[in-house]
This record gives sequence, structure tokens and C-alpha cells, in this order.
Amino acid sequence: MKIIDLRSDTVTLPTPAMREAMAKAKVGDDVYGEDPTINQLQEMSAEMLGKEAGLFVPSGTMGNLIALLSHCGRGDEIIVGNKAHIFLHEAGGVSALGGIHSHQITNQNDGTLALTDIKNAIRPSDAHAPITKLVALENTQNSCGGITLSQDYINQVGDLAKERGLILHLDGARVFNAAAASTSTVKELSSPFDSVTFCLSKGLCAPVGSVLCGSNKFIAKAHRIRKQLGGGMRQAGILASAGIIALEEMSKRLSEDHERARTLAEGLAGVSGIVLDEGTPYTNMIFMSLAEHIEYPAEKIIAHMHKARGIRIGMTGERSFRLVLHYWIDDEDVKQVVDAFEELLG
Repeated sequence: MKIIDLRSDTVTLPTPAMREAMAKAKVGDDVYGEDPTINQLQEMSAEMLGKEAGLFVPSGTMGNLIALLSHCGRGDEIIVGNKAHIFLHEAGGVSALGGIHSHQITNQNDGTLALTDIKNAIRPSDAHAPITKLVALENTQNSCGGITLSQDYINQVGDLAKERGLILHLDGARVFNAAAASTSTVKELSSPFDSVTFCLSKGLCAPVGSVLCGSNKFIAKAHRIRKQLGGGMRQAGILASAGIIALEEMSKRLSEDHERARTLAEGLAGVSGIVLDEGTPYTNMIFMSLAEHIEYPAEKIIAHMHKARGIRIGMTGERSFRLVLHYWIDDEDVKQVVDAFEELLG
């Protein structure tokens, strides 16, 4: 039985081209800056995002943490959404390891942080208050349905940050998905930000890694902090070679995942036991819940789908789910998922 894994795009496996590139990769000691493949990946990433330099890191969580530790000192405050990955899913690292205070404001239904809320969150110059240092956005906004932040909106936040002397960081784990769903390029979506992280191992299919991009001065500091956190790798060009394939090839096909997500959502909309979240899917993620007449919980449905049909889906609540499309899900898989839900709930 084939496993159809829709829990996340983190479950993607490296493509045959990636495996071949990994086997043939030229490597060196990256701590000395001597791994040619990592250097190539970093340069390519910076160029694509319109930044001066890049830094290969083991994970997006580490990339975000390095960025915030590079930008902020102990006791500084960042403004971040209450549904941001940095706040919800990174183990409180900025506070535990950086002594950085976070001011969470409400993510709107469209994933944005209201400009008024950002302005109101900026601290006055007062010895009683922490110093507001940075605003962090996320694109696509995972916990808001995988929605894309518009170019106009991020430009407005960029203007506000400059006006108030604040640093602007982007958790761009899926920023290539954001570009695929908009009329903007990755470079344009990254342009207002002082630093950007993006993930190679989600929809881009590489087995490991993210890249942090910014100015030369910023990356020099980030490089030291990466070492402090244990992220200095040696002959890691084997991993970076897959990242190069991810940028050259996989970044150009993400719209296919978005299209299959729409096809899957259309099929699921016809199942009487399912209620799709309004607007879903915005990109490659479908969010949905059980209709009121379904008596059993999401957990039971997940267990049945896996055991009986080899279909794995993510649970976001007692009666709600997330399904994520990616390279390893094809048209026949989409049909099988619709049929399975119809059989169980319809």
C-alpha cells in the first residue's frame, strides 16, 4: 500500500536529481568557509532574494533564532504575530537563549498584523519598558491557512519599520510558495526585509537545511552565532548540493502543488461530513473541519485513514485537520483521498 502523506510538506524526500548531486558533490570544511558547494548555495540564495550574503543553516528554526540573536540584545523586544511560527513552534528559543522579550499581536484573518496594532505595540522611550527592536512577519502565514502576504502590505510594514527605526525580519519558510501564488518574485517579496530565512526542505524537497540572507555585516555576525548554537557543519556540501537543485528546479514547480490543492479542496467540498475553512486553499495547504453531524473526533478519523487507506493527515484541533500538498502527491493520490473521505464520511 502506498502511503499518501499529507501531514506536511516537511515529509518530502529528495528527488533523484538531488540524490545524484549529493553523491557527486564537491565538499570542503565549511567552518573554514572552504566548502565550494555551500558557498555556491549561499551566493545563489542571496542573489535570488536580492541580499548581499547568505548563510546555510540546519533548520528554519535555527535560522530565525540566529537572525533574532544577531539583531537583538538581551531585554530587547520583538513584535510578532500570535499565530507566528516564531511564537508558537520554536520552543521559546528567542527568550530562553536570547533573553529577547516578545510582544504578540493578533494576526488578522488575512495573516497580516494590522499597521495600527504594530504602531501601538512600539514602546515609548521609557526606562520601565523594553526597547522595541524588530518586527517579524511570516510569508506564507502557516497558521492562517498558508495565506500569502501581499507586496503592498509588506511594503507598508517596511515603510513603517524604517520610519520608526525598527529592523524587519521575514520568516520566509515558504516564501517561494508565496511567490508562486502572487505576481511578485521572491526578490520583490524579500525586498523590504533586513533579513530573511527560507526553507529548502519543505516544498523544495531538499533533505535538510534553510538559508538565512541579509547584509554582509549581518551575515558575518550570524555566522558567529551559528557556531555558538552548534550549527557549524563541516563537509556539508553534500546537503547543499540538494539545496541547489531545490532552487534551480523545485522552486519553479510549486504552482503545481497549489493547483492540486485546489482540485483536492473541490473534491472534499462535495463530502457532506467536511466543512472547508473559508478561502482554503490559498497555496498548498487545505484547512477543514468535521460537520456537526459527524460524532467521532478527528483523531479517530486520522487513525482510520492511516490504517485502512495509507493516508496520513494532520490534526489541528479536536475536530479539524490540515492537508498539505507537495511534490510527492500526484493526481491519483488526490482522487484516492477524496474517495476515502467520501467512503468514511459521505
